[in-house]
Amino acid sequence: MHLSRLDNEVIFKKAFTDKLVFTQFVKDVIGIDIKVGKIETEKRFKPKICIRDTAYIDFAYDIFAESTDERVIVEIQRVNYDYNFDRFLHYHTMAIAELQRSATDYKIKPTVYTIVVLTASATIEDKDGEEVSDDVLISYVNPRNRKGKVVNLYGHQLIFLNPNFKNDDTPPSLKDWFDLINESIDNPEKPSLNLKNKAIKKVVKLIEEDNLTPEERKAAKIAVATEKTRLLVERKAEAKGRQEEKLEMAQKMIVKGFDIETISEMTGLDVETLNQLEKESYVGDV
Repeated sequence: MHLSRLDNEVIFKKAFTDKLVFTQFVKDVIGIDIKVGKIETEKRFKPKICIRDTAYIDFAYDIFAESTDERVIVEIQRVNYDYNFDRFLHYHTMAIAELQRSATDYKIKPTVYTIVVLTASATIEDKDGEEVSDDVLISYVNPRNRKGKVVNLYGHQLIFLNPNFKNDDTPPSLKDWFDLINESIDNPEKPSLNLKNKAIKKVVKLIEEDNLTPEERKAAKIAVATEKTRLLVERKAEAKGRQEEKLEMAQKMIVKGFDIETISEMTGLDVETLNQLEKESYVGDV
């Protein structure tokens, strides 16, 4: 046995668009039985949702399905980078807004569940810079009254799952899924999994490397290359931004009369660069 990695978008979509896998995963995460027809990938809202005259919300869910009774909508997003919780709150909110745009009978109120699966091991921080190490985070839309009682007006939920932080208190219904994701990444040749779980067993069959088609292998390799390129571009952009910040700081220090050695020590810029910057400053003053 050799599993393909579930942090690869091609492999993840192959596994979780299977109806048995999808419905059991939804039941284990949300606690509901759902019957679905078509399970879509790269679901986009058409037309795009306009938020200003020239600004639109345009994004794609990795996996999207609506229950056959049209009362439940489930969206799944695999994320291997950019743990920006605000971004997914916006996506979730836009999915709810889409219901109002497309609804023909407001008496039928579908419940939207957005499940975000975090597959990378990057450190996550909240707005105060504190590390977030929870296995499950759930954002509820329902209001509370003054006594703290939840009033079930909407039911929509935004759910973050982080298999990297599985612990003794992780719900049993999720442990098999967390093990599956982690083992596919960290121990793909000898994974320790609960194969008595029919959905887990089905995923294993789907993502075994020997069971991938040539087209799927090629697409998975392209996805890896695309991800590496994206990360490289982002890192270069970040480095360029930091360099520009250093140059701006050095420029201000030169104007204020700091000596080159001090500026070099504080900014990390080399003396040659600072001497050139100083000359350009003088030229600009002429």
